[in-house]
Amino acid sequence: MDLHNPSAEIYVPDGSPVDIALSRTTHMSIAAHQDDIEIMAFHGILECFGKSDKHFTGITATNGSGSPRDGLYANYTDDDMQKVRRKEQKKAAFLGEYSAHVFLDYTSGAVKASANTEVIDDLKKVIRAAGPQVIYTHNLADKHDTHVATALRVIEAIRELPKEARPQRLYGCEVWRSLDWLNDDDKVVFNVEAHENLAMSLGGVFDSQICGGKRYDLASMARRRANASYFASHGVDESTSLIYGLDLTPLIENERLDISEYLGGFLHRFAREVSSRIAKLA
Repeated sequence: MDLHNPSAEIYVPDGSPVDIALSRTTHMSIAAHQDDIEIMAFHGILECFGKSDKHFTGITATNGSGSPRDGLYANYTDDDMQKVRRKEQKKAAFLGEYSAHVFLDYTSGAVKASANTEVIDDLKKVIRAAGPQVIYTHNLADKHDTHVATALRVIEAIRELPKEARPQRLYGCEVWRSLDWLNDDDKVVFNVEAHENLAMSLGGVFDSQICGGKRYDLASMARRRANASYFASHGVDESTSLIYGLDLTPLIENERLDISEYLGGFLHRFAREVSSRIAKLA
């Protein structure tokens, strides 16, 4: 596949030809950084793990050069970190039995630049070749600029594809902001209690982030546990681990739907629910 960056790479853990690895994809996650997929899209990984009729492919948009570093990695250059983070992501892809993992290798600045059509072009090529039924990306209320920019580029890319080449579902998931604030009716709830050992292993391979002082592995598992326990206030837990998603599907079904207004609807319903409860009980 002819991607824009010479350093871009498509890694296939089981050694299959790239075209076969992509074409068998049923579930896909498109994320900004290495390890984002394992945090937000574990549901897609689980859906495909050990299956012969479902296959997961990941796409990482940026090269990871700007990540914080400490301990063993304290003196690593940006180039060193790019190599380490790509190696870690490949380990995760192997452990999670991904069909393929695509490294687009852009800088964060390139992804955040709305006028940069190269990111969108690359996403269109990969999505069209893979034809996933479901795509997981960042949620639009995330507080990390590169995450939100990635989600916007994903929406733009899908909107430029013909209807028949678009996924059936698009979800925005939790990384740098939880989605527990959503009204329950607005939450997409993913039960991810199976294969907890796999979830811990996938988070644990990103040693450069853990040694850099960010225990994303423990934090992600804790958030999933908290989501499960705090989901229903008047009922027993039905799961030990939940990930919340924001349904972005309407945005790829209707190109005229304004993205800000769509997200604003969720915020408005949340504010209305809080205000209504106060008014009822005051």
